[in-house]
Amino acid sequence: MKRYCVDDDDSYPLQPTSADIILRQRLEYSISKYFYEGCDRSIQNLLSSCRWYVKSHATALTLVIECPDQVTNWRILQKIVPMASLLYEIVSTAKIRVCPPNNQGIPFEMRVDELFVYRDWA
Repeated sequence: MKRYCVDDDDSYPLQPTSADIILRQRLEYSISKYFYEGCDRSIQNLLSSCRWYVKSHATALTLVIECPDQVTNWRILQKIVPMASLLYEIVSTAKIRVCPPNNQGIPFEMRVDELFVYRDWA
């Protein structure tokens, strides 16, 4: 049986460096911009009425959409399939989380690689 020794220089740091944080922020900004520019005008208008952002994690990237009211929340949910299709083209391991206004329901979350389940919604 072979034993492998991992050098300390090869392991991940426990705390991200400032360079790591800056690179992650640039990645999130670039993906956000690319996603928004790929959306049609109706989705751009909907997103403009919400607070939305991209968060990156070790396992997946998440597009978070915080809706100001229930009507906007419903309209966003109606457009989730085209948004997921576009996001899937950018990052195949991404998720979308749609958050209703505070105290008015629970967030809806879907993975973009589950898109086939939602095709009938489009």
